[in-house]
Formats: sequence, C-alpha cells, structure tokens
Amino acid sequence: MKLIGAGSRPGQPLVSHDRILTVPNMLTVIRFLGVPLFVWLVLAERQYGWGVVVLVVMGGTDWVDGYVARRFDQASRLGRVLDPLSDRIALIAVAITLVIAEVAPWWLLAVIVIPDAVLTATSLLFFRWHPDLPVSIIGKLRTAALLIGTPLLLLAKAISDAPNPLTYVAWTVIGLGVAGHLIAAYNYFWAIVRKHHELHRPIDSATTTGHSATGNQPR
Repeated sequence: MKLIGAGSRPGQPLVSHDRILTVPNMLTVIRFLGVPLFVWLVLAERQYGWGVVVLVVMGGTDWVDGYVARRFDQASRLGRVLDPLSDRIALIAVAITLVIAEVAPWWLLAVIVIPDAVLTATSLLFFRWHPDLPVSIIGKLRTAALLIGTPLLLLAKAISDAPNPLTYVAWTVIGLGVAGHLIAAYNYFWAIVRKHHELHRPIDSATTTGHSATGNQPR
C-alpha cells in the first residue's frame, strides 16, 4: 500500500464536497484535541511516554483521514482548509512544548514558526484568508518527517537525559523534516503569489477589441 496518496481511485478525480460532518473532518477535530492533551502530558505531568503515544495517534489520524477522504469520496472544502491548519497548529504547539521542556533547542521553533508566519501574512494580504491550494508532496513528506522525528526525540528523552542512539536518529529525521519545511514554504509562497496574479490579471485590451470586432462581423 502506498503511503502518499493512499486510497486514491484510479481514473476518478478527487472532488471536494460542501459536507461538514464527514469522517475525515471528525478525525481532524480529534487531532486538534490531541494538541492540548500533549502539552499537558509533557509540561504538567512530565509523562514523555504518554506524550509519544499522543503524537503517534495524531500522526496516524493525519494519514487515515486522507485515506478515507480519497477512498470513500469524503473530501470536503472544509477539510482542505482544516487538514493543513491542524498540521500547522500541531507542529508549532509540539515545537513550543519541546522547547519549554528543554527537549529541543529554540531554533527548531524559529525555523518552523517564521516560514508559517510569512505564509499566513501573505495569505491574509492577498486573499484575506486561505488561498485554498492543494498540499504538495513535499509538504506531506515534511509533515510526516516532523511527526515521526518529534516523538522519537521525546522517546529518547524518556529513555535517558543523555544523548543516545535514538537521539541521533530522531535529529536525522527532524533535519529532513526541517529541510522539507523550508522547501515547501518557498514553493507555497510562490504558489500564493501566482494564484493572486492569475485572479487579478488585467484583460488584454487588444484581445478584447479583437473579440468585439469579431463579434460585430456578420455571420
């Protein structure tokens, strides 16, 4: 079974419906609820093991909701906005939590938050809200790497305060996720700019004149 785009039906395009109460959207809500639970477990209870479990469940729902949406024709316009939004909130909240818990350095938070802040400002400037662009393959791989690397880092911390082999594995995966994050942010920024230009492209006066002249010719 393929991990990226799992559930796609060959020959059938993915159509986004106006439905709100769908299984994928409910799973996305569960992912939202997992964020405060993770923060409480790590910062208040210092239960790193259970924090890892919550992150695994959150990462699993991210894959399952995409599979269900494609396999059972439950893609929705709301889901196209909620799904990437939940990923951003989860990644930022996890990064903040790990920095406060002194599991991760501050630069990890900066490298995740700053590109997202730029994209948010650009979206609000050009579209007043969400540009409704599809998530790229790089974006999906980036999210997967960060949602795998952060639990591994937390698990390594639960095993020992000192660096151990799992720590290096975790940072390797996180490093790949960070690189993908920057590449995805760059591509998404220019996708926003291009879509804005396409929607506000001025009509060529010569073309308009030509069409008018053609329209006035006798048939």
